[in-house]
Parts: sequence; structure tokens; C-alpha cells
Amino acid sequence: MRVKAAVLRQMGLPLPYAQSQPVSIEEVELAPPAQGEVLLRIHAAGLCHSDLSAINGDRPWPMPIVIGHEAAAEVVELGEGVTDLAVGDHVVLIFRPSCGACPSCSVGRPALCGPGGEANAAGTLLGGYRRLASVAGTGIDGLAGGPLHHHLGCAAFAEYATVSRRSVVRIDPALPWDEAALFGCAVITGAGAAYNTARQVVAVDMLESKLELARSLGASACVNAADPDAITKVRDLTGGGVDYAFEMAGNVAALELAYRITARGGTTVTAGLPNPAARWSLQAVSLIAEERTLKGSYVGSCVPARDVPRFIAMYRQGLLPVDRLLSERIRLEDINPALDRLARGESIRQVMMMS
Repeated sequence: MRVKAAVLRQMGLPLPYAQSQPVSIEEVELAPPAQGEVLLRIHAAGLCHSDLSAINGDRPWPMPIVIGHEAAAEVVELGEGVTDLAVGDHVVLIFRPSCGACPSCSVGRPALCGPGGEANAAGTLLGGYRRLASVAGTGIDGLAGGPLHHHLGCAAFAEYATVSRRSVVRIDPALPWDEAALFGCAVITGAGAAYNTARQVVAVDMLESKLELARSLGASACVNAADPDAITKVRDLTGGGVDYAFEMAGNVAALELAYRITARGGTTVTAGLPNPAARWSLQAVSLIAEERTLKGSYVGSCVPARDVPRFIAMYRQGLLPVDRLLSERIRLEDINPALDRLARGESIRQVMMMS
């Protein structure tokens, strides 16, 4: 079938993206689901910094690629062997498919699935397959048709997507599409990294608008990271530093700040994804002498089949104000100027409404 999709053919084009137009909305060919796969109708998709990192080249991917990884969708066709889903089911996409059999999956750590990571890096579905192709003459510069890659096994910025069954989790159909989309990345990454660990919450950001939102959501205190005394202020507010610091920006300077505001005996958690070339000089003795812990969190260290329904239940109980993360609703055709707003830090989550 032919569908509209957001195609990236060249990384690293200059800002503003409204002018350089790195993403083109094209008609592409989508193959039906094969063994262990499902065909989805995408209803809503969130625009995330992981998408921006593909645009600016911080996270290199094979080109050309249909981008997008955070979405809510409806099952419209089942591939052979898929018996635990039904046509009409509502699902969210999970950006790290898990094979269920590798050593990481076997010990309950699907976010570290080896075959899932290999497939993502190659721009394929789990198992090494591609189900997308260009239609000759529809791409920028009249490029001929050819295979397209899948961003993080999802390729979610499209009207429809064929994905591995291992890339979706069924959800309650009563949840609105725009809110449901956020559970595929924003919620499981953030809530998964922080849930049941923090007590006093100190919000740190460069933008006062985001700090104001943090205050309204219950932050105990807010500190602007641009303040040259930011580290001292956080340490003063918390009596020597926080027990847990979470770096979510994928920025080495932010990670340095997070580590420096962590107290002796505390834990610094990083869930952002910086450029692979980024390096950070750590005073190694502080890990030992201050009994520090520095750890990464990918997909919020979640088991999606367990945690997505759990976080949805918490949202419905008023414990996770997920709807407050939704900045604006946009169309697929609005993606390039929306990327500019994301790059400037002006939005929390923009959600593309496909239907």
C-alpha cells in the first residue's frame, strides 16, 4: 500500500529547519506484515529529542529513513503467527524491540536486548527486515525509488506502519490517542528512570517557562541551569546535594551539572542520548571516596508490557499528570517548523495527529 510518511534523506542540514526542510513528506510503499509482524494505522505521534538527534546528526542513522518512534496506533492487520493481538486493538509503539530470548531479555532487561539493538542500528525491524520503499519520482530532487529504513523499528511519522509484534504494547482503548502516544517514550523514559526514587524534587532547566511548568507540577524548588551559581544553589537547597540526579537532555554539560549536584553516597542517572563522539572527564576518585553511583537508564529500564499499563493506571488515578506534557497538536506536514521549536526548547511534547 502507499502511504504518506516523513522521510529524512540527509542529516545535519542547518537551522532553521523551516527553511532547510530536512524532512520531506512523501508517498512511500509499505509492505504488508510478514511472520511475527503487524500493520498499524498511526493515530498520533510525539515529536521527541531522539527524532531531533536524527535530524541534526547527533545520533547517526542509515539513510534514507522514515523517522518517528513515539506513537499510538490501531492494529489493522496481523502477520502470520501473531495470536495475542486482534484487529482493532489499540497499542503504543516501543522504540527498543525485545526478542525475548537473548541473555538480557532472559533476565528481565528487555531495554538491553541485543538483537533489538542490532536491528535499530541497522534501521530495520527485528530480524533484519525492511518493509518500506520510496516511490520513484516522489522524493526530493526526484530521486528514484529504493529501500527506506525504519527509525528505531517504528517509522512512526506516517499514516501506517508495519512493525514487529515485539515493538508494540496493547493499551486501554479508552485513552485518547494524543495522550496515549506519550507513553511510548516520554513517560516510560522519564517515569521509568525516576519512579520511586526521588523525594525532594529540584527542577533544573535553561528555560524559565519549563521551570514554571515544573513548579505547577509540584517541584519543591527550581534552579535555572544558566545561573553560574546553579550548583551552589542546588546544594544549599538540599543540604549538600541531592540523593538522586537525573540527566535527561543527552548533553554532556547537563550530565556534568547533574553529577556535581549529587550528594556523597548519591546516584546520578543519565537517560539522555548524546552524540556517540561526546566524552566526559570524570574525577574517578569521587566515585570511590564519596561512594557515588553513576548509571545509565535506557527506555527507563522498563519492561514495557508491565510498565506501560502500570503508568497508564497511575495517570488515570491522578498520580502522573501526563496530559500536562502535551504542548500542542500539529499535522504531519508541520514537522519542519515543529523541529525548530523543539530545537529551541520551546515545547515539552508536540504531538502529530494523523487522524
